[in-house]
Amino acid sequence: MLATTPSPPHTHNSAPQLFTGASVFLLAAIALVVPSGYSLGAVLLLLAGLGLIATRRVPVITKQDGAIIAVLLAYAAITMFEAWWDGQGSKGFDKPSRFILAIPALFWMLRYPPKPAFLWSGAATGALLACGWAGWQKLVEGVDRAQGHTHVIQFGNLSMLLGVLCMAGLGWAVVQRQRGLWIALLLAGAVGGVLGSLFSGSRGGWVGFPIVLLVLYRAYGTQLSAKLKIAVLATVLVGGATVYAVPQIGVQDRVHQAFSDIALYVSGENRSTSIGSRFEMWRGAALLIQEKPLTGWGSNGYAEAMAEFGAAGVISAEAAQYGHAHNEFIDAFAKRGLLGLIVLLALYLVPMRLFARQLQADHLPTRAVATAGVLLPVTFLDFGLSQVFLEHNSGVMMYAFLLVVLWGIYVNEQQMKS
Repeated sequence: MLATTPSPPHTHNSAPQLFTGASVFLLAAIALVVPSGYSLGAVLLLLAGLGLIATRRVPVITKQDGAIIAVLLAYAAITMFEAWWDGQGSKGFDKPSRFILAIPALFWMLRYPPKPAFLWSGAATGALLACGWAGWQKLVEGVDRAQGHTHVIQFGNLSMLLGVLCMAGLGWAVVQRQRGLWIALLLAGAVGGVLGSLFSGSRGGWVGFPIVLLVLYRAYGTQLSAKLKIAVLATVLVGGATVYAVPQIGVQDRVHQAFSDIALYVSGENRSTSIGSRFEMWRGAALLIQEKPLTGWGSNGYAEAMAEFGAAGVISAEAAQYGHAHNEFIDAFAKRGLLGLIVLLALYLVPMRLFARQLQADHLPTRAVATAGVLLPVTFLDFGLSQVFLEHNSGVMMYAFLLVVLWGIYVNEQQMKS
């Protein structure tokens, strides 16, 4: 059993806390512009947390901390059980193990939380670097869809995530001593993160943007004057119209392609377009869910059954080639049954509920990190509608480790204000 000790007073200037700050900064700052860049900061936090466990200095864990740990363990357990039951070998244990490895990092974050400036500057730096690289690829090199060192959909959606985190951090920025500089940096990061997503052409991240704006309005909107609300709304509308109207960005083509794909699918002319293939995957997965709603098919069983559907003409041959359903929730239901779906939803909804308790906190730094904590699962829920985001190492690492980073800072901010 782990020994727990009270956390020391938080000065934010101790060597361990500066180490935490540097790790948190790197987690976001180089996530998309260095191969596996999202892993460096995470590994540093993991190693530090393992040191706490080895020296029996794990901080006292509260009930709410325990809820975060529980959902991380539950998702890892159900996914590992599927890998064992399905005969996937050691490869099937790789990605779910990341959720367990995030727990020692959480211990370190709780014991030595950093200054929030490391989080917000890291998010802004990461968003701006992603935008710069994506813009160069799209506008200079002329690639069709910009991407970094990961899958194009992952790149675009994670760029959007970094931009969204910058928007959440504005509440913290306005109460800083150098507020003008921080507001400018985070606004630039917000724009950069969104542009990086637009340059990638990853439409899934755009669908949920109105929900992101709704969360931001819930957190900050009540304190804005009517003139400022109108100005923000006008900026969003003009910005949206501009990115749609400029053909070099590629948004217009991607939107038109989406409507074309849907029309071709409905008419029956072509079921193998990008969106048509997704519809076929979802239809095939729905048939599998009807047969085994409780246990699921496992990843290998899913792939074999979908291949049979393709050969029999039940779904298109193109859709039958994929080993996942291009939808996080349908995929979890089809492979891990009802329990797998429930655990996946808990992974998102439990942290969202815990962070949401301070979404309108009087203390703006607390409100800012609470808003970011709500928006992390909100964006992943959105991303999961058209991609199995947690099938990719980038998705797993960014969700698990950003979650524990945000939670550690959130807990500390609550302690500081009390």
